[in-house]
Amino acid sequence: MSDINNRQAFITMLGLQDRMNAKVHSDWRNQGFAWCRAAWIECAELMDHYGYKWWKKQDADIEQVQLEIVDIWHFGLSAMFRPGADIDTLAGEIVSELSNYEPSNKGVLEATESLAAYCLRSKSFSVTLFWDLMAAAELSFDQLYKQYVGKNVLNFFRQDHGYKDGSYIKVWQGEEDNVHLVEILASADIASPQFADDVYQRLTARYPAA
Repeated sequence: MSDINNRQAFITMLGLQDRMNAKVHSDWRNQGFAWCRAAWIECAELMDHYGYKWWKKQDADIEQVQLEIVDIWHFGLSAMFRPGADIDTLAGEIVSELSNYEPSNKGVLEATESLAAYCLRSKSFSVTLFWDLMAAAELSFDQLYKQYVGKNVLNFFRQDHGYKDGSYIKVWQGEEDNVHLVEILASADIASPQFADDVYQRLTARYPAA
């Protein structure tokens, strides 16, 4: 596990996911969206990037595999929400589930299949099987947290600055916004409870003034 305060990190990610889902539907928790279906379909996309076709030459694209894992985590977090459970409770449950976690040492394809099968069978999400997939793809918790929060904050930033109506400026000082995000994340303090707010403020500081 990471040196990050894991409970606080999970609270941050669950809160961001709740806010993002609310942009799609204000009462998203009660809509019965099939998050587990979205998760296993992302698993299939991950396998394409890793390569499973023995009848042709394929090279594993680990960077894309890790990005797919981050995408799966968006849906996995969403699937954990249930009526009557607040974010602090959910974060505690995740920490408890991982407290005795031992890696299965599966390969990437096997770990992906195990998670997808669980999603299909249970119509829910397994944090421990997801952790197996992270371990197989050599994606650390710090990397997951940094990439997840960064992607969410950038999405919120875009929406707040005119992405929907087309007024958003994507290229600043000769670089696209996602490049600025990478630079900001490289020096940001991911252990800070205000990590997400700090990233947003640093994006704001770089964004062209009106």
